Amino acid sequence: MRKLSLFIATSLDGYIAKPNDDLSFLKIVEKEGEDYGYEKFTSTIDTLIIGRKTYDYVLKEIGSSHYDNGERDVYVITRTERPSVGKVKFYTGNLTELVHKLKSENGKNIYCDGGAEVINELLKNDLIDEFIISVIPILVGNGTRLFKNGRPEQTLEFVTAKTFDTGLTQLHYKRKK
Repeated sequence: MRKLSLFIATSLDGYIAKPNDDLSFLKIVEKEGEDYGYEKFTSTIDTLIIGRKTYDYVLKEIGSSHYDNGERDVYVITRTERPSVGKVKFYTGNLTELVHKLKSENGKNIYCDGGAEVINELLKNDLIDEFIISVIPILVGNGTRLFKNGRPEQTLEFVTAKTFDTGLTQLHYKRKK
């Protein structure tokens, strides 16, 4: 069975975005030639689940090729129906049903890149199998929290922790079954 992995960055105080969906604090750890394991990780996936606000931000800042490389299915979770664009599908249905369907199909693993609403829904339904969280050395003070209240407690099993000279620390856990 395919697994669903969360690969995401957060501030030390637990925010994935500053107010107004501002992700500019991520730039403090940008370093030429360093991708923090992203390329290696994405070689293990062929399906991506992402919230619409995160998708729109990345589209504007980086471009569509960041997610849609023509080799993976991209599901943008949204409330507004839109036509598919290439392998990008704008999904308005039940997220839990989608994940169960995707996990039961053959293929590589599934990657969730946020946003907070999507992550919270996945956590409420115990659907995230692996957590790879990059902690950025900044306290942003407020914004969008990575983990929201109102989800069940989940026990995780430590896999690894890596530190980088930029100050970023990457934590890797898997769900304890």
